Amino acid sequence: MGLAHETSVPENRRRDYNKFFFASCPDKQRKPSMTPPIATVLVLLLLSLVLFATEKIPIDIVTILLVIGLVLTGTLTVGQAFAGFGNDIVITIAGLFILTGGLVKTGVVDVVGRRLHRIAGGNEFRLTALVMFTAAACASVMKNTTTTAMFVPVVLGIAQRARVQPSKLLMPLAFGAILGGTCTLIGTSTNLAVSGALARLGASGELAQRFQVDAQLMRPFTMFELTPVGIAIVAVGMLYMLLVGLRLLPARGGAEESLMEQYHIREYISEVIVRPESPLVGQALAESNLSENLDLTVIGIIRGDKGRIAPHAEERIEAEDLLLVQGRMDDILRVKTEAGIEIRPDFELRERDLKAGDVELFEVLVLRGSELNGRSLRSLRFRERYDLTVLAINRHGMALLTKLSNVTLRFGDVLLVQGPKENVERLKTDGHVLLLEGESGARERAGKRIWAVLAFAVFLLFSITHLFGVPLSVAVLFGVLILLASRAVLTQEMYDLIDWRLIVLIAGMISFGTAMEASGADQYLADLIVKNFSSYGNLAVLAGFFALTVALTQPMSNQAAALVVLPIAVKTALYLGVNPRAFAVAVTYAASCSFLTPLEPACVLIYTPGRYRFLDFVKVGSILTIAVFAIIMLLVPIFWPL
Repeated sequence: MGLAHETSVPENRRRDYNKFFFASCPDKQRKPSMTPPIATVLVLLLLSLVLFATEKIPIDIVTILLVIGLVLTGTLTVGQAFAGFGNDIVITIAGLFILTGGLVKTGVVDVVGRRLHRIAGGNEFRLTALVMFTAAACASVMKNTTTTAMFVPVVLGIAQRARVQPSKLLMPLAFGAILGGTCTLIGTSTNLAVSGALARLGASGELAQRFQVDAQLMRPFTMFELTPVGIAIVAVGMLYMLLVGLRLLPARGGAEESLMEQYHIREYISEVIVRPESPLVGQALAESNLSENLDLTVIGIIRGDKGRIAPHAEERIEAEDLLLVQGRMDDILRVKTEAGIEIRPDFELRERDLKAGDVELFEVLVLRGSELNGRSLRSLRFRERYDLTVLAINRHGMALLTKLSNVTLRFGDVLLVQGPKENVERLKTDGHVLLLEGESGARERAGKRIWAVLAFAVFLLFSITHLFGVPLSVAVLFGVLILLASRAVLTQEMYDLIDWRLIVLIAGMISFGTAMEASGADQYLADLIVKNFSSYGNLAVLAGFFALTVALTQPMSNQAAALVVLPIAVKTALYLGVNPRAFAVAVTYAASCSFLTPLEPACVLIYTPGRYRFLDFVKVGSILTIAVFAIIMLLVPIFWPL
């Protein structure tokens, strides 16, 4: 842990720092000068911020373009630019993805979910406390995004049985997971990334030469160094949500409304009769141009004595078929002559019209890293591949009901799909979507749970005790080898468990940190901060870095924001003659605590299922952010004295 005698700055060294600073900045009047290399790095940073915020280009591609830009401008050599990809922290994070995947694959998380089901009553206060505590506990050893994704179906099932609106429980779930991630080194990839970057800064020859930095102040975080303040953050967050947040949460969703009513699809469904002379006769649904060219989707077929037929992609249309189609009435009227169809005027849609035999309606949420991201249903040949029909897309509370085949899917979209449950389960098993329906079924490798737990326990043993001097990156690989040897995780699926977008992002931002040092951009920005804000006191500067990091996590990912701010914060602390570790810890907490908007991945997962609006997060999350800020400003100087 961060004990005072280990992390405080000796008074003589503080005087040395101040002597150095005032010698180089007489009367604090020296104006920081911007050289061409500094300008280049800051321009590239600004461009990256814009691209991260607009999301026109995937974040991993933006990161690759940033690294290429650093090489082409001569800011970094090729070796320096790609050194981040060989950093041991990258290996550690990739290994943790696999260890966490082992817990998921073998159903360890499902067991926790079922226990939660059994002990949950109908009391909203008790449910909220239980959900937040469980999420925080799990997220302390798993990524908060993974924890949230695994418990969304569980919490929806609890809400349905307890007759509580999902909006009352899903935001506490996401916030609990985010808060829990602050408790340990492995709680979030942000903690690990900052820990590795801090050690790299400590190894910098420039810092050692100019500031004579104590190696203890710049060592990587230990496994539980962040835990004391992290537990306080969780406690304050839970108290706030239970005493205040519950009153601010909206009451939306629930079992009273059918899926058909929630998506308001009745007005977009019509029944048409296929005339004998229609060119559609004899064509399979997959071959017809109803969806691609006519913007109509067949969601049911009624054929004579056979009754309702599920709309499989290979089903062939026959004369006199009654087709249940989805689309605008204007589009149907426009193409009815061309398609050889007639509209049945007395049709009134009922819920059972959308179901036939084993065909049901399901909601599925598009996951991060899914191949559905950034592609349309047409380019995916979704209906042909999965034998499922998409009836609507809910994007942040707005239902998209027409021209669905051309809509580019995004992370967090909820699709209303029609088809057999086994087909939906196949789509879910492939890792593309999350099924928003009750608790998960039994995992096929339930017998391997002991090995998944053992693998994680071995990793924790080596990482906590430093047994035989095994580093964290090797400890995680020991755990991965146990998973592979026991076949709790199969070799062919190992790489699918890793979020490569995040790996590329962290590796690229590590290289960008090297560029800030090499160009002097971090020193330039530190000079500006010291010159303009040091008169307000060291704690005020620390608070400023917290606010800056929180602000940058909105357009950027948490990891990117932390890795951009960290070198500036550390150098500023050294210029001020205060503890650089305290500044690094504050930046870490700030990057992990993003509650202001639904842009945090854990919040994206619950945005649509909870029927939230953007301002719901601003209203509930802003007060929570202020509460967390107060705890950090109070406790960080105690555990890591300035």
